[in-house]
Amino acid sequence: MRHQNSGRKFNMAPDQRSAMLSGLACQVLEHEKVKTGVARAKEVRPLVEEAITLGKRGDLHARRQAISMLRNKKIVYKLFNDVAPRYSSRNGGYTRIIKLGPRPGDGSEQAYIELV
Repeated sequence: MRHQNSGRKFNMAPDQRSAMLSGLACQVLEHEKVKTGVARAKEVRPLVEEAITLGKRGDLHARRQAISMLRNKKIVYKLFNDVAPRYSSRNGGYTRIIKLGPRPGDGSEQAYIELV
């Protein structure tokens, strides 16, 4: 039984899964709109929201936490200098998931995850 075990496994090892999610979070922060599967979009949303909250804090400890989460210093620089100041007056809800329907090849549900 999976009592209190939240999150999707994506048929990956934990290190592969965390690398995939941090890479997808970096893509969302870099391009501000990414087309992906619905399940992946729902899993990466909390990471992006937490990263933007860290960017709003703006101190050194928040920057180091963001680097350890996203694993990319250029994206963290963009997050702290460009993305986070836009949301200074917003108390959460920085992302939006727009469902697109099934992919023609295999029928998996696709969605855009984008910054609001």
